[in-house]
Amino acid sequence: MRSFSRRTALVAATVAATAVLAPWQASASAPRDYEQAGPHQVTKVAGGPDQTLYYPSDLASDTAVHPVLVWGNGTGATPSQYDQFLTHAASWGFVVSAANTTNSGTGSEMLAGARFLVSENKKPGSVFHGKIDEGKIGAAGHSQGGQGAINAAADPLIKTVIPIMPGPLAVAGRIKSPAFFVSGQSDVVVWPATVKAKFEGASQVPAVYGQLKGTGHLLPEPGRTRLIGAATAWLRYFLAGDANAKSAFFGDEASTGLAHDPGWSAFERNAKADALG
Repeated sequence: MRSFSRRTALVAATVAATAVLAPWQASASAPRDYEQAGPHQVTKVAGGPDQTLYYPSDLASDTAVHPVLVWGNGTGATPSQYDQFLTHAASWGFVVSAANTTNSGTGSEMLAGARFLVSENKKPGSVFHGKIDEGKIGAAGHSQGGQGAINAAADPLIKTVIPIMPGPLAVAGRIKSPAFFVSGQSDVVVWPATVKAKFEGASQVPAVYGQLKGTGHLLPEPGRTRLIGAATAWLRYFLAGDANAKSAFFGDEASTGLAHDPGWSAFERNAKADALG
């Protein structure tokens, strides 16, 4: 387990990375660049098993297959309350299926969204036909939805997971893929210590813990934008092969972006995450 010291001085480090990118992919040179909108216009529609779908508007005309993000809302919330992040993810090339349920803690609705898109990928005439990368599906969610994301990540269909201030009724030891746990320093609904305990319980997979400085449970600014950028970078690295996103989380202390970003008050990696370099 490695805990990184917080530094306010400018870190003079340059990380160069190259990657072979699919036509829809864009690169970013620094972690905070992922806070900017991606290259795609976004279409938002109702569809699937009670889902809200967000996807690149040029899906039909490009030649690439796209990774998937399934989303779980907090208790009583709907996708419209997370529209900023879900639209942002689609602008970076993800097909997003956000479960409309206001009680997403089991993760079952999130998995239903993933399976719907896998089915549509095989269906001639669907806008998603031949456009879904079935091996690149991630799950994320906030509060009860973060709990649901952990539960969904017990299914091998999910290749990475981002539990944001997750609820208590999920066992991190069941996660089967890399995980980015997020807490808020000022969250009095889901205490940071409980999120860190879940991170510590995920030793079987590469896991990272980040604490948003001064941020409460409802994700006010500027923490919300910091989270959107970091979550996008994580998904781009693990699901889209974007090597430029790696430096947000991995590398030595001097070159790991979130270890020095003043918007994050704590950052840790477990041993398996350290091994990713």
